[in-house]
Order: sequence, then C-alpha cells, then structure tokens
Amino acid sequence: MVNKTLNYWDPGFEEDVININVGGLRRRLSSSALSKFPDTRLGRLLSCDSEESILQLCDDYDVSAREFYFDRNPGFFLYVLHFYQTGKLHVMEELCVFSFCQEIEYWGINEFFLDSCCSYRYHERKLESRHHNWDEESEVSSVDTSPDEISDINHDLLRYSTLRCGNVRKRLWLTMENPGYSIPSKLFSFVSISVVLVSIATMCIHSMPEYQDVDENGNVLDEPILHKLEYFCISWFTFEVSSRLLLSPNPRKFFKHPLNLIDIVSVLPFYFTLLVDVTMGSDSELGNLGKVVQVFRLMRIFRVLKLARHSTGLRSLGATLKHSYREVGILLLYLAVGVSVFSGVAYTAEKEEDVGFDTIPACWWWGTVSMTTVGYGDVVPVTVAGKLAASGCILGGILVVALPITIIFNKFSHFYRKQKALEAAVRNSGKKDPEDMESTSSRDRDSEALSETSLGRGSPDRRGLTPGAHPTP
Repeated sequence: MVNKTLNYWDPGFEEDVININVGGLRRRLSSSALSKFPDTRLGRLLSCDSEESILQLCDDYDVSAREFYFDRNPGFFLYVLHFYQTGKLHVMEELCVFSFCQEIEYWGINEFFLDSCCSYRYHERKLESRHHNWDEESEVSSVDTSPDEISDINHDLLRYSTLRCGNVRKRLWLTMENPGYSIPSKLFSFVSISVVLVSIATMCIHSMPEYQDVDENGNVLDEPILHKLEYFCISWFTFEVSSRLLLSPNPRKFFKHPLNLIDIVSVLPFYFTLLVDVTMGSDSELGNLGKVVQVFRLMRIFRVLKLARHSTGLRSLGATLKHSYREVGILLLYLAVGVSVFSGVAYTAEKEEDVGFDTIPACWWWGTVSMTTVGYGDVVPVTVAGKLAASGCILGGILVVALPITIIFNKFSHFYRKQKALEAAVRNSGKKDPEDMESTSSRDRDSEALSETSLGRGSPDRRGLTPGAHPTP
C-alpha cells in the first residue's frame, strides 16, 4: 500500500488536511489544528520523516491519500476530534475510568485538558476505583482462585490413575479430606471431631486436683483412665496424619498445607515428651529441660485447631483474619493511641490518691481494660478528673472497636459463602471418573494451546491493505 516513491510530506502540507480513519470512522483534520498539540499522537504525525516513525504512531497509512488508520474505539475518537477543535476534553460515560485512562494515554492527551464540567466527576470516579481496588486486594478469597485450585485438585486426582490401587486410594483420600464427599466421610469426620473433643476434655480434667494422683515423691501422676484415653487419642491422631500422608497424591503439597501442619504439631509433643521420659527420666530429674517438656505438654491445647479441618466456619475465620490485617492493624493503632492518651490523663489525675495509678505503665493496664470495655474493676479512679478521663476512655473504646467490626464481618460472610461454593465444586470434581477428568484436562490444554497459537500468529500485515480499507474495530 505504501508508495515509497512519494515524499512523506509535501512542502505545502502544513496548510492542507489529513484523513483519519479510526475503526471505520473517517474524519478530516487540518494540520494547523494538530500543530496546536504537538505532544499528542496525531500532532506527532506532523514531525514524522520516515515510514518507520509513521508506523510507530498508527496501524497503517496511505501517503497518496494522506489517510492514517487506527484500530481503536471509533466512539471515543469523536471526543478526541472535539478536543482538537476546542482544546477541551470531555468524559465518555460509556467507558469505565480505567478504559478512559487507557484511551487518553494512547492518544497522548493529558487529563489536564478535561473540561471543568467533567473534571470533578472523572477524578471522583477514579478515586472510587482506587478505593475499590484497595478493598479487593484484601478480599482475595479461595473462590476468587477456585478455578486454579479446582484445576490443581483435578491434576492431583489424575495422578491416582498411574498408581497401584489408584481408584481405592483416591476414594479413601477424598473420604478423609472432604467431609461432604460421602456418608463414610461424614462418619469419619464425626469420629475425628469426637476424638478431638475427648482429648481436650481429658487435658482439662487432668488439671483438676481431684483427678490427680501423687506418688511417694510428691510427683503428680496421670489418673489411669485419663492416661488410657490420652493414648487412644494419640493413636487416632497418629493414624489420621499417617493415613493422609500415605494417601496424599502430592506429598510436597501435604507438608505445605496449614491444616496438615496443625495435625503434625498436635502429635509431635507427645512423642517428644515420651522420648525424654524414656531416655532421661522424669521432669523433676531434668531441671530446666523438664520445664521445656512441660511446655510441650501444654501444646496439646493446639489440638482444638484440628476442628478447623471439619468446620467451614473456622476455616473462613482464619481466612478473614489473614486478609483483614489492615483493619486489625488500624484497630490496634487506635487502641494504642487511646490507651497512651487516657493513661497519661488518669495518671495525672490519680497519682496522689494511692489507688493503683502510681506509674504510667501501670495505667496502661487500666486503659487497655477500659478501652476494650472489659472493666475488671481492680483499679478504679476516685477523683472527678479521673472519672471524666475514664468516661472518655470507655466511650472512645466503644467507637474504636466498633469501626472495623462491620468490615471484618462482611469479609467473614464473603469468605464463608466462597468456601462453601469451593467445597461443593471440589466435591463434584471428586466424583468424576478419571476418563472424564482426563478429557476435560485435555480440552483445557487444547484450548490454551489454540489461544497461544492465535496470539503467536499476530495480526496480518496492515500495510497490505488496499487504499481506502481500514482495520476491523
């Protein structure tokens, strides 16, 4: 299409017009109007002196007809045309803020040229978009990534087809992992929850004096029945985590999953303390190491976290806390500022009364208890100024605590709905036959390969267009 024997610009071109074709919409613009805005894309066409420089600004061109082709939104070009005629840019309501910014950036038009009637609305919408994006970043949920997660699960399930007794192993793994997979999986989940509750109850009952036995040396011994229950619970937990590890389609992912790490942590303290007792003696003979053993025994309380595997609500709560770090950080910041301010005021008002406000650090405890509206009553002000400070501290605490609660609750509801949807999708994918999953995976790979091939071909040679043709919008 390009006639290389012609000069790119005639000597008298500055007084002439050029033709602009945007997605089939053809308009004529004078070079004098373009020269008023030399930094825009169309204005820079006047300074081009080679074929390469022209093709950097447009998609195709015809020198003989002085026509330039742009494969862009033809509706927005009317606003660009109005800008060259009046020097003022208006917002296109049909476009979102992001698309509008992309269009004016392509045409090289600064948002500074927005007319006063559209400038405020544009910047308001742009600010709202930024706030929305900021919220979305902290609301990344399991369902937002559920297609990828479900795809990973399907790929893991396909591995069973290459393993010995793969179909049986797959069903056993799904039975242990997904409580809603089948009736046996529900029964297994019920037994697992019951054992966790029995283990926690055993630990609590063991702390009561009437259920403790003491030997001749004064050492506390476990009550025989509680001792047997503890061994039974540990045996079940060991069986559970070992079975999941042996049946897992991907052992690497097994050790990266938080719930599996909780299972391992809930079992290891028992074996560690058992090993120490067998090899080195009782706690009283170990000195400082005995205290470490006691700490490991207290770690049994983490077994309550095993309930998260069988509770959608607990998993949703964990995801909410994980993605609400901004709100939690703001809450802690507000509390810290309020405690510091009101503690100083209370110290100034009550330091002479000998009622517990002797130092500012001592007042921090009172400020924390008051701002969180707990109110133990162990330390109370007695002066009028101190009571006024306490009133302000309590009212400020109510406002500070209430501010982020709505946001956190909305996020919890969001994660709970998404988690339920993900569980249903995983449950359905787990019931598919391997052949169906393989065909689905093959179709996905074929579609991805087709998309990559289409992208790799690129667009046809635009310079092969005939004069007067234009790119398809």
